[in-house]
Order: sequence, then structure tokens, then C-alpha cells
Amino acid sequence: MPAFDAASADEPGFGSGSPLLYNLVYCSRAAPGVDDGVVDQIIATARRANPLHGVTGMLVFGSGIFFQWLEGPRTAVQRLMGLIKADPRHLQVVTLSETEESRERLFPSWDMERVEPDHIRDVLADAIDAAEDDNNAAALRTLLIEIETRALLSRS
Repeated sequence: MPAFDAASADEPGFGSGSPLLYNLVYCSRAAPGVDDGVVDQIIATARRANPLHGVTGMLVFGSGIFFQWLEGPRTAVQRLMGLIKADPRHLQVVTLSETEESRERLFPSWDMERVEPDHIRDVLADAIDAAEDDNNAAALRTLLIEIETRALLSRS
């Protein structure tokens, strides 16, 4: 099966109907025994499979919590989310947001990147700087503010 051309598929005007880009953000608790080695295996699998289906995104893992942003065609992201919910390495999967719109990808070259919790601020700041769409930049700024607020609360 040829690789999905993610770069052109989410651009307005591609094909006959300006396809929509679906994104889903979730968090889950890691099952007992899930450690950095297991997470590295998850990333390796994602890097092999996601390009075939047009899925990009990022994964943050720390303190036993997964936080992930997935973007791509609706059916591919929903199928992947079904696999995640059935995966015994994930407990208490909670969908934080789902949207579908014609827009640029936030992580166009990331078939799946692991981001350490300490570096999430840098990743979001870079994504804000690179965002060409004002709505995407605003959503990323809101997420960054939320992370900063929680970090300040956890220090008190």
C-alpha cells in the first residue's frame, strides 16, 4: 500500500471537496508495568503505521499519564482511537477534544513524536510560531496557558 500523502491531503482545494482534517486529543492512565521501554515500542509502531494512514501527531508520557494529539482523516483517527481504547496499556481513556475542519496540520512532519513532559512548552511554542491559521495558533496558546497554569498550581 503506498504511503498516504499527508502534506497535500489537508490543503484546501485538494481533490474535489477540500477534505477536512480531523483531530482528537485524549489522555489516559498507563497500566501497571508501562515504562519508557513500552512507550518507545508504541512510538516505533506508530512511526511505521501512521504514514500509511495519513495520521500525524505527538505523544507526551510522564507520571504514568499519556497525553496525545492525533490528526488526519476522520476514519483513520477514529480507527486508531478504537485501537487505543482496546489497548490494555491504556486505562481510563478520556477524549479531551475532537474537531474537524479544513486547516493546516499542526504536526505535518511528525508521523508520531514523543515529547517529554518537560519539553511540551517548547513544542507548543514552536507550533504556535509555525501556525499559519489564527484559530490553530489560538488553540495552541490556550493549551500552553493551561499547562502553565497547572504547573504553577502544582508548585504551590
